[in-house]
Amino acid sequence: MTALTPPQTANILVEALPYIRQFAGKVVVVKLGGSSIDQETLDRALAQDVLLLRSVGVRCVVVHGGGPQVNALLKRLGKEPKFENGLRVTDEDTLEVVRMVLVGKINRDLVATINGQAGTDPAAVGISGEDAGLLTVEAIDPRLGFVGSVTEVRAAYLHRLLDEGFAPVVSTIGSDVSGQPHNINADDAARAIAVAMGAEKLVYLTAAPGLLEDVNDEGSLVPALSAEDLRRRIGDASISAGMIPKLQACLEAVEGGVGAAHIIDGRVPHALLIELLTAKGVGTKVTLEPQA
Repeated sequence: MTALTPPQTANILVEALPYIRQFAGKVVVVKLGGSSIDQETLDRALAQDVLLLRSVGVRCVVVHGGGPQVNALLKRLGKEPKFENGLRVTDEDTLEVVRMVLVGKINRDLVATINGQAGTDPAAVGISGEDAGLLTVEAIDPRLGFVGSVTEVRAAYLHRLLDEGFAPVVSTIGSDVSGQPHNINADDAARAIAVAMGAEKLVYLTAAPGLLEDVNDEGSLVPALSAEDLRRRIGDASISAGMIPKLQACLEAVEGGVGAAHIIDGRVPHALLIELLTAKGVGTKVTLEPQA
C-alpha cells in the first residue's frame, strides 16, 4: 500500500472535520452481521472505528448477530438449522445454542477486541437484550418457536451507559413480559434500537457493497435512495430477495425518525469511518427525502 503524503493526510482530516462536528453528541447504531464477525482484521478495524468516533463525541451502539456461528454449532451438535421466511425456527434446544453463541461467545469476543484496542481506557460493555429489560418482545408465530419481534426498547439504559462513556455492544436476545427469552432478528433489533434512541444514523455492515443495480456487477452501486424510491423498488421486485430485509429495516428506520440508514461493505477495513466521515462514502444511503 502506497503511503499517503502529508498533504493527502491533511486533506482527509479536513474533509472529516465538518462530519465530526455534525455527528458529535449524536447516536449512531452499527449492526455487525455474523458473516463479518470471525475476521480478526476487520473486527479490529471496526473496534478502532468505534473508539475513534467515541473520542470525537459520537455515541456509538454496536448490535450484532451471529447466524453463521449459530449454524456451525448446531451442526456440530447434530442439529440441522431450520428457517421459515428467513427467520430461524427456534425450539428450546436451539434457543440454548443461540444464547450460548451470541451472549457467551460473540459478544464477549467483540467486547474484548474493542477494549484491547482501547488500551488503558476500556470502553466497551457487553449486554444482552435480556439485561435490565432492554428489549421486550412478543412471539411472532408459534411455528417459529421462541422468535420475537421487539415491542419496547429501554433506550434510557443505553443512554445511561453512553453518558458514562461506555460503548454498548448488544446481543439480540430479548424477553417477553413473562421473562421468557426469545431470539430476535438482528437487523430488526438494530432498527428498533435506532428508532427508540432517536439515532442520527443506522449502519448495517454486510458482506455486500450495498444495493446494486446489477447483482453481478459490484460497480453498479446505488449510492443513495429516498424512502419513496426504496418503497417503489421493493414493490416492483427490482431488489434481490436477500437484500430486502435490510432495506425494509432501513425504510422503517428513516420513517421512524432516524436521520439516515446505510448499508455498507463490512469487508472493507474502516468502512464505517469512510461512510460517516467522507463526502463520497462506500455504500447505499437511505433517507426520508431525496438528497440534494
